[in-house]
Amino acid sequence: MSAIATQTLTLSVAGRVLVRALDWQAHAGECWSIVGRNGAGKSTLMRTLAGLRQPEAGSVIVQDRLLADWPLEDLARQRAYLAQSRHDAFAYRALDTVLAARHPYHADRYWEGGDDHEAAMRALDAMQAGHLAARDVRTLSGGERQRVAIAALLAQDTPLLLLDEPASALDLAHQVQAMSLLARLCREQGKTVIAIGHDLNLAYAVSTHALLLGADGDGGWFAGPVQEAMQPARLSHVLGHPLEALEHGGRRIFIPQEFQHE
Repeated sequence: MSAIATQTLTLSVAGRVLVRALDWQAHAGECWSIVGRNGAGKSTLMRTLAGLRQPEAGSVIVQDRLLADWPLEDLARQRAYLAQSRHDAFAYRALDTVLAARHPYHADRYWEGGDDHEAAMRALDAMQAGHLAARDVRTLSGGERQRVAIAALLAQDTPLLLLDEPASALDLAHQVQAMSLLARLCREQGKTVIAIGHDLNLAYAVSTHALLLGADGDGGWFAGPVQEAMQPARLSHVLGHPLEALEHGGRRIFIPQEFQHE
């Protein structure tokens, strides 16, 4: 049984087909990176997978059940979604924003319990943000706020995690820490992670699989194990710029070729 799958999924924006007839599935323990140039449909696809947008055709299936058939509270215990951006209009503590992610487990309780506070603090500590718990989220830097947002995703404690550019706004150390943590959740806890990112080297290092969008400029796609999907020629075609790959210290490193100056 797949953690999430699509059947002949087609997505369009303003009359342009972004994704055409996507037949794809991700299983427990897999860490997927979605790769594509700007406007390829990565965020549109992620919102559709999260159930926040209706596809033009096809369907999304979570645990062998159509996404539309999931009761919202049950779905909130099954998948967590990190949006690309957010706006904090009110003076909440960072801890409170993480505690809000525990709402699907409250049933008929209005207030959080001690187990919710423990889960929230564990998640903040996992993101090296425990010291921010009492801070007003509006006073946090962009990177600090992103770490709190990822902590909320972790505190939701779902088997499926959907993240739109989780490493954005993070400094180098926290990019590596956050993405390594997500990969470890897949390996050690059997979670399924689907993440959008632009850092090819980080994506290749932490992912088991990759989904490339815009493979032919007309809704095309390619999905497979990361070693097969993230080949220099394939990435060069999808991203619209020539790349080469170097092997160093047992790692593959992607390097963009420089433009030739006239």
